[in-house]
Amino acid sequence: ETIKSLMLKLQQCDLIIDGGNAHYKDDLIRVKELAQKNIRYMDWGVSGGVWGLKKGYCTMAGGEKEDFEFIEPLLKTLAPPGGYLHCGPVGSGHFVKMIHNGIEYGMMEAYGEGFELLRSSPYKDHFDFNKIAHLWNQGSVVRSWLLELLERAFHEDPDLSKIKGYVEDSGEGKWTVLQAIESNVPATALAHALFKRFQSRQTDGFSDKVLAALRREFGGHAVKNQQP
Repeated sequence: ETIKSLMLKLQQCDLIIDGGNAHYKDDLIRVKELAQKNIRYMDWGVSGGVWGLKKGYCTMAGGEKEDFEFIEPLLKTLAPPGGYLHCGPVGSGHFVKMIHNGIEYGMMEAYGEGFELLRSSPYKDHFDFNKIAHLWNQGSVVRSWLLELLERAFHEDPDLSKIKGYVEDSGEGKWTVLQAIESNVPATALAHALFKRFQSRQTDGFSDKVLAALRREFGGHAVKNQQP
């Protein structure tokens, strides 16, 4: 609807840039519709979150090369040094950002599971998660900006007791898994990370009841009964 309203105000050869988290297949539809009006179109996948204003926005651009070159001064202003790329034709920018977000899901899940193991270890009373996160950011192979943010979170709330483990997901995480299915790529870690987010919103999920019941039936394993 936004693009339709813009078309009423634009002139031929004007350029529309979609910098939101759109699906790349939608870009392919839009560019054809806009071409009938001789209006140009680019898609920008943008990463940086709330810190982008201070650190700059990592930008993944899709579109015609001449449109990219026309708009490149704007990208240089918005992005950190080396923080933008012409990924290819229309749709490629949002495609790269979609996969970026899928990878982000997997990285976050790995950190979450790792720190849960630390919290459940026999050494848990000695561990300072803030210090461990800080340590791992000093040259280790798992250092990252995400871990820096986690260090910050642990500094403010050492046991994360102030927040609930309820995790939403953006459309791009789902789109990445659907793309893996469409491309016959076994993106198992990314799919697991997405499904774990679904699981975070459940308590006493029915699928878990099924598993417990099956273990009891075939192996006589004990189950935990619901409290009255």
